[in-house]
Amino acid sequence: MTMPTGRRERKKAATRQKIADAALWLFLERGYDEVGIRDVAAEADVAVTTLFSHFASKEALVFEQDWQFKDRLTRAVTERAADAPLLPALRQEIHALVAHCTADGAGPIWNMIAGSAALREYEESMRLRHAEALAAAIDDDPRLPLTSTAGRSIARFVVDAYSVAREADDPPAAVDEVFRMIEAAWEVACPTGPEQGTAEQTAE
Repeated sequence: MTMPTGRRERKKAATRQKIADAALWLFLERGYDEVGIRDVAAEADVAVTTLFSHFASKEALVFEQDWQFKDRLTRAVTERAADAPLLPALRQEIHALVAHCTADGAGPIWNMIAGSAALREYEESMRLRHAEALAAAIDDDPRLPLTSTAGRSIARFVVDAYSVAREADDPPAAVDEVFRMIEAAWEVACPTGPEQGTAEQTAE
């Protein structure tokens, strides 16, 4: 009896995407500050209560893949092979996330975010949440010889790599450059720990 649950999940996902698409269209068409929650609900043809069952705030509508970012980073820690080093796995995910957010057509969205104090503040809090979730995953992994402080620092660096590379002229090169610095930080945090691999080795 898994099919009904599957259908419900697909319907929820479709509704969420419909709301997010309607919100983004309105925000880009009219300006973020000129659009209200009721406008988005009307455009998506859903009740305001339905909208809030999928998104906790107006700001969250802009970052509708927020949960995917967090889940992908934590899965890079928890679902990697038993003998797989951590940093290459995280680097691969950051490369993929940066490629997604710098794809053609993303520019107007980031320009909108840059022009809104509320969205910039939300993005900053979102990055901190992602870093804390990643730090918790690192801390829970018995294979990693890091203190909690070191794990939190590495997690912050990894999430910041996404932000820095997203704004760089050459995003892939920026990811690799930042990860070389993260590798150096790793060596300081656990100089006798297992080899984690390098950006260049992973790229081969």
